[in-house]
Amino acid sequence: MTALSTLPPETAEALHATREKVCALHAELTRWNLVTWTSGNISERVPGTDLIVIKPSGVTYEDLTPASMVVCDLHGAPIEDGCSPSSDTDAHAYVYRHMPEVGAVVHTHSTYATAWAARGEAVPCAITAMADEFGDDIPVGPFALIGGDDIGRGIVATLTGHRSPAVLMAQHGVFTIGKDAKSAVKAAVMCEDVARTVHLARQHGPVHRLAQEHIDALYDRYQNVYGQRKGTDS
Repeated sequence: MTALSTLPPETAEALHATREKVCALHAELTRWNLVTWTSGNISERVPGTDLIVIKPSGVTYEDLTPASMVVCDLHGAPIEDGCSPSSDTDAHAYVYRHMPEVGAVVHTHSTYATAWAARGEAVPCAITAMADEFGDDIPVGPFALIGGDDIGRGIVATLTGHRSPAVLMAQHGVFTIGKDAKSAVKAAVMCEDVARTVHLARQHGPVHRLAQEHIDALYDRYQNVYGQRKGTDS
């Protein structure tokens, strides 16, 4: 294992900041009721390195601290003694190795989205908020057992070339990706929100997917126009 004390100062500083951020964002998973007990996890790349920070295995959310976050290489191997990393670490690491644009991965078992996963059914892009955030249906990935990189392989195979930052791994739960941990957590929150809304709508009758041209227009507006933009006067 590589001693963290040997890291260059700028790398050590980036690592410290990443540990603090990843630890703090786990509170958002409980705040939005996306996880129960010790399930679920967040990981993020350490900028400028081949390291990731991820939740320790089996530790309750109230007991998480920045120091308990586990530092691993891109093959999921811890680089220091301490807590064991999440049982999903190999899956996260596979995503980072094969999707270099991804800066963070989040995993939850949020109720409504996981119910769609249990059915092996994609959530159809039937509401404008879904078109904004996902730009498509939320797809279903293949079933895979926990513990190795098979889940990661399914995530990469399903999301490569897909607009959606979320995938429902069949009979398992939700994985989301993002440029950083905050954006991946947002995707997990929004995934559960739209899964719940579309589920409730279907209780009253058929739900129809938005026309593709409307999905494209909504996605472009939200991704490129919506919100405050640097360099604008209003």
